[in-house]
Amino acid sequence: MKRKGFINRTEGFLIGIIFLYCAAVTIVNPAFLSFETLFDILRSSAVTMIMAAGIMVVIISGGIDVSFTAVALFGAYVTTKILTEAQAPWIDHLGIAFLCAVTMGVLWGLFNAVLVHKLKLPAFIITLGTQNLIFGIMTTFIGSKTYGAAAIPKAFSRFASAQIFQIETGTGKVGVSCFVIPMILVLALTWFIMYKTKMGRSIFALGNSESAARRIGIDPFRVRLFVYAYMGALAGVAGIVYVSQVKCMYPNALVGDELSVIAAAVIGGTKLSGGQGKLLGAFLGVMIVHLLNNTLIFLGLSSSWNNFFVGALMIVSVSVTAYQERIKNRRHFIFTE
Repeated sequence: MKRKGFINRTEGFLIGIIFLYCAAVTIVNPAFLSFETLFDILRSSAVTMIMAAGIMVVIISGGIDVSFTAVALFGAYVTTKILTEAQAPWIDHLGIAFLCAVTMGVLWGLFNAVLVHKLKLPAFIITLGTQNLIFGIMTTFIGSKTYGAAAIPKAFSRFASAQIFQIETGTGKVGVSCFVIPMILVLALTWFIMYKTKMGRSIFALGNSESAARRIGIDPFRVRLFVYAYMGALAGVAGIVYVSQVKCMYPNALVGDELSVIAAAVIGGTKLSGGQGKLLGAFLGVMIVHLLNNTLIFLGLSSSWNNFFVGALMIVSVSVTAYQERIKNRRHFIFTE
């Protein structure tokens, strides 16, 4: 039996794009090629990568979720409010912040899963509704106060300034932010769940065919509970990382960013109809999106060009994925219209 390669055509294409783009930017502006740029891209992509790992799992299961940024905002805002208004100093702790935000994220994820499974309505419509519901509950009943850099919990400020290590460069010291740690942990956990557990195999099976998954003993409701709860948990993590990153909390943070995260996963080869996706592809998709966000200025282009390039990459990536699917179907004598 022929062994599959570590990377597929989509991932090879994305790696080629990254190298060619980096070479072009370096030629135009040699200042781009530096540790400072690399560390900055890693730092800025942490939030997107955490959420992209979650949405990849949801999409592979055959679902979709557009409420995760609202879940991240809700968890981060409520946690910030609790930590800043609590009288006990011990509450101002990063571990408690993550625990609060993840718990709220899981609860909202379970709420999504129950609605999607029981109402038998498209997941997009359900999660679009819960997105507005979550935002409305937060602004109406919890508050809409903006927390500036001086008002956010000290645990967030310490997390923002912490670095894993530093290196000496010609312009001074640059370091790798601790935001990379939750990103790496999320990537490792997602890889383990998807490729080393029975639940991961069930997620792929459900995304390929729900009726076939039922026939082999998989409970779709149980799988949906897991994937939406997992997306909610990662949204909670991403919310805390985001507040620490921007050093403020305002009531409309992250609104609209869900499409960029989904785009990154799709660029990486995650099939919107379900059943197909790889973590490496999602990672490369996020890297490309943030590479464009952080480096267009080196080419003398405005940020408006970012949408153009991301849209073009989405079209090309989806086309490559569809072509791969047709070739595989022909090899296995599967013909579709």
